[in-house]
Amino acid sequence: MPDWSVYLVTGESLSAGRSTREIVERAIEGGVGVVQLREKDQSVRERYEMGREIRDLCREAGVTFVVNDRVDLAQALDADGVHLGDDDLPVPVARELLGAEAVIGRSVSTVAAAKAAADAGADYLGVGTVYRTQSKDDIPEDEHGVGPERVAEIADAVDIPLVGIGGITAENADAVAAAGADGVAVITAITRAEDPAAATAALDEAVERGKQERASGL
Repeated sequence: MPDWSVYLVTGESLSAGRSTREIVERAIEGGVGVVQLREKDQSVRERYEMGREIRDLCREAGVTFVVNDRVDLAQALDADGVHLGDDDLPVPVARELLGAEAVIGRSVSTVAAAKAAADAGADYLGVGTVYRTQSKDDIPEDEHGVGPERVAEIADAVDIPLVGIGGITAENADAVAAAGADGVAVITAITRAEDPAAATAALDEAVERGKQERASGL
């Protein structure tokens, strides 16, 4: 079972001049649980070559490795799974292609979409955009984000893990976890950090605080 607490989405163009490999290595040092190969600015061939390196790093460290959008790339890389959006293959098709053991995630921003994804067989949900973010150009209509309140609504509606994504930092990750998220997915909170390992650890600590707050009913 993946450790959802800190979920890194890669983006070399958002990594302050450093390579994705370096960022992933440091994030692993900091305790990251899941790494998603995104790299929207690169060709599929470039993502494949980079993905081979990242896959091996993750496999050696026992970190779950998933690919954004592309089921074919996930297959080619023998990744642990894939993360799908509205314009990607349906979850059941991805399951048929990748197999029963694959980890299949789905991006959602509403309770209805979350229920539909869970019913379709998704293993986890990426819920957002939670807070306004500048790292994506395809954010939902509400540019200010759906907020922890929507995270709470979705957590109450489904029985599969969910991670909040969008504008999340060590300063607000606890609120997302307290609302019901099993973890947080981030890009720049790690990739642009001066010390990605320390940033990863700080996010993990914030998520743990939020989970403790939720458990205590505060």
